[in-house]
Amino acid sequence: MKGALEKNTRETIPLNVRWKVLKKDNYTCVKCGQSPAKSNDIELEIDHILPVAKGGTNDIENLQTLCRKCNQGKKDKM
Repeated sequence: MKGALEKNTRETIPLNVRWKVLKKDNYTCVKCGQSPAKSNDIELEIDHILPVAKGGTNDIENLQTLCRKCNQGKKDKM
């Protein structure tokens, strides 16, 4: 049981890493292309490409910018 808990434990993505990911992705959802610059109601989130529960890390290469709608859609498919 202890191993299962540790596997799902996530560290918060540091703020400076979040900003780097947003900049890397041009402050735009990489899936649908929406951005707050195009529409005020768009909220961007930082997403793990490979989930932490499956061995993913908080490295910039494993993080992407998604709008809330696309990120929720990704979670619904898992």
